[in-house]
Formats: sequence, structure tokens, C-alpha cells
Amino acid sequence: MFPNSSNLGRPPFSPKHQQQSTFFTKIPLNIPPTLLSHQQIIVPPFHFRTTPAVTPVVTLQPMTYGSVSPVSTSDALTSFQGRKRQSQQSLPDDAKRQRIHSRDSDTAVVTQAVPLPEEHRRSFPASVSVLSPVLHARGSPALIGCVPPLQDTLFLDPTETRLPVANDELSRQVLELFQACRQQDSDLDRKELCRTELQREIQLIFPQSRLFLVGSSLNGFGTRTSDGDLCLVVKEEPMNQKTEARRILSIVQKLFSTKLCNYIERPQLIRAKVPIVKFRDKVNVDFDLNVNNVIGIRNTFLLRTYAFIENRVRPLVLVVKKWANFREINDASRGTLNSYSLVLMVLHYLQTLPEPILPSLQKNYPECFDPTMQLYLVHQAPRTIPPYISKNGSSLGDLLIGFFKYYATEFDWSHKMISVREAKAIARPDGIEWRNKFICVEEPFDGTNTARAVHEKQKFDMIRDEFAQAWRLLQDKKDLNCILPLKAAKQKR
Repeated sequence: MFPNSSNLGRPPFSPKHQQQSTFFTKIPLNIPPTLLSHQQIIVPPFHFRTTPAVTPVVTLQPMTYGSVSPVSTSDALTSFQGRKRQSQQSLPDDAKRQRIHSRDSDTAVVTQAVPLPEEHRRSFPASVSVLSPVLHARGSPALIGCVPPLQDTLFLDPTETRLPVANDELSRQVLELFQACRQQDSDLDRKELCRTELQREIQLIFPQSRLFLVGSSLNGFGTRTSDGDLCLVVKEEPMNQKTEARRILSIVQKLFSTKLCNYIERPQLIRAKVPIVKFRDKVNVDFDLNVNNVIGIRNTFLLRTYAFIENRVRPLVLVVKKWANFREINDASRGTLNSYSLVLMVLHYLQTLPEPILPSLQKNYPECFDPTMQLYLVHQAPRTIPPYISKNGSSLGDLLIGFFKYYATEFDWSHKMISVREAKAIARPDGIEWRNKFICVEEPFDGTNTARAVHEKQKFDMIRDEFAQAWRLLQDKKDLNCILPLKAAKQKR
């Protein structure tokens, strides 16, 4: 979802928004797994299984570190059995939900998470907690896994969100394609289960780290075939991607290749400007894992809020992404647009209509999207934002035609920059990053150009021609098949 982010872990663009967090301490890469302080998450070793097996009972013995009180632990039931989840009915009540507080402020009682049944597992937003180890200790917040408990009452669950009404054929086609291809709860469950178990293993090496599911899998704009984007946060501070991040990913890749080789397939360390580990799990989900993409985590929840405050946003974004992929203008490695830029372009268009369908969330709710906010609070802020009520009653079909018209005939590519943060087109900066770039899309948190891969005029002209052709065909025929074969798109998911 963030293929061009060369700024992973960098502070936001405004000097006053420098990261000041001390939530994470710097972790030496050679720290032994056993040397865990009393304020660190401690989880027992966990071995992936691809076949049903007897659930092990793991007991951690108390350990004393100098003058610090020993770490108290409890027996914990853990299981991971490939495609099947352990039935909740088979677990004792105290294992279903454990939240034990220490009687002594220097003693932390560590509990073990137990997977919930599929019908109760949700990511964002939801009314139940997503699982991960929990720790309560003096001087630190409750550390909850990577998709923290999102007990939201304002946002509906994706499966229950009311869809827009489709009174014309083009709108009906858009809606049908969205319903056929959008990411299902079961798809997200598989990714979240993998993330939870990987986090347990990685925390044995980097005890204070957390593994976040980010990008299209969580922001509301994913499809059934979307890859899983993972971000390993070791510290909330800038990190050198060429040295420190590569070293961390080398350790992670070795872990995947050895201890987790029965569950993880083909882990590869891609030594690019922004290094990643690419791998696939045994349920055939592809993942990309990076280190310290703090901006990507913040942006996931910003986009997630946009996705659910207005019910026309997600269907429109999905169709545009499917169209761009079919027309082969959705691949940053080939000098065209990445999916992230396309999402921002759709949001920007909906903000700039004469009667806007979306506001600027960062301007209207600055306290909810403060770039200095610590990561363990990022998921909570959007819960206070109500659905946006727009006076614009345009249908999905009209909005799709208007989107192509806006970028084909109205937007000033030579002098303007697409800004979701400002909810309008703004003048291009004069920095080196913006010179000789044909498409400028501002990253909402750090102000970089997410579309900088489009640096050849030939590719830009091709992209603009595709927008113009799509506008003319849809305006004339009002049939989505004329720009995107629906049968093939639905089969591909």
C-alpha cells in the first residue's frame, strides 16, 4: 500500500510536529530473548502448526532481575492449527479472557491471548477486542497488540454498513462489483491471525516491538486478493532504512526461514531503498513486512475513517482501483500510479465537488490525527468522529463519471498538487522532490509526493489519456463494461 515510501520512520513535514515519543526505547539487536525487563511484553514460545495438534500448556517460571520484583506468570493455553480455529466452548472461562492486575506495582502479571471464534473476531471498527498479550505496569500504558481493541459504537461493522442506493444501471454495476470483490471478514481474520502469531515470535527477539497490520487490509479499501502489509515497529523514532532496518529485517527473515519454515513460504529480503521481507503463509496470503513505517500506521487509520464516514466512498475507490489495474496504470515499479495515490485522488475529488461529499478530517479534527500522538492511541481517536452528512445526492454512477472528467479536463497538473489534508488543490512546492514530477499527490502526514514514480512524460500522457477515454466512454454509454469487463473483474476479485 505504501510502495514508494522512502520516508519510513521520518518525522512529519512540519518542524513543530517532530516526534517526541519515548514510548519505545532503543533495542539493541543482539539482546538475548531471555533478558526481558519487568515492563516488557513476555510471551511463551509459540510454534506454528499446519495440522491439528494437542494444545500445549506453557508455564513461564518467575525470573528476578536485580532489585526488581519477579515477573509473575500464569498458565496459558495457546493454539494455532492452520485454517481451523479452536472452539471457544472448549476453553475454560478463565482462558477466554484474562485480565489480571498485579497487586504490587513492580510486578506485572502476563497473560496469554486465546483466539476468538471467527464470528466474534473483528478488526476495525468493532465492539470486541482483537487479541494480543496484555501488560499492565507502572509507568507504561496497557500494551495491546497491533490492532488494538476498537470498541467503536459510531462506526458500523463493514458487513452491517448500509450501502448506497443504486437507481441507475451504472450505479448498480459499481455496487455489484464492490460487493463481489471487497475484502470479507474471513479474509481479514486470516491476516490478523497470522499477524498475531508472528508478533508473538518476533517479540521473543525484540521484546518491545509490535507488529501492525496496515494498508488496504485494514483501511477499508482492500479487496479479496489484497496483500497483507505489515509494519514492525521497534521504536517510535527515525530509523536508517539502509542499515538498521535492513539488519532487523535480516533477523526476521532468518526467523521465518528456520523456526517458522513450516508455516511461512519463500521469505525474501528485498534490499531496496525501503527494504521489506516478502513472504506467503500456508493459507496463500502474500505479505510485505517493513520496519518503522510510523507514517503508514497513522495513515491507515486516517483512510479508514474516510472509508466509513460516507457510504459512497469505498465502492467508488474499489472500482477506480480495479479500472487502473485493468488499464495497467497501477504499478509504481513501472512508472505509473500506486494504489495509495489512487485512493488519495478519489478522496480529493470527493472533497472538491461544489457540494463536498467528504471534509478534511485533519482540519476538522486535528486532535484526532495529531502526528505527535503515540501509536498506542492512534486507533482510538477516530472513534469520536461522526458520519459525515453531505447535501450532495449524486449517484455512484454520476460520481464515477465526474471523477474521470475532473482529472481528464479540470485538474491543473502543471501547477497544482492534490491535497487531501487541505481538501483542495494547492500550489506545488518548489522543492527538489516536486520538480520534474508530472503527478503530485501530497502524503497527508509528512507532505511527500506519493506519486513520484510518475517521472516520465510518456507515462504521464498515457495515464491522462486513460482518464479522458474512460470519461468519454462512460458519459456516452453509461455502462461500466465499456471501461472494465465486469465478469473478468469479479472472477479476479
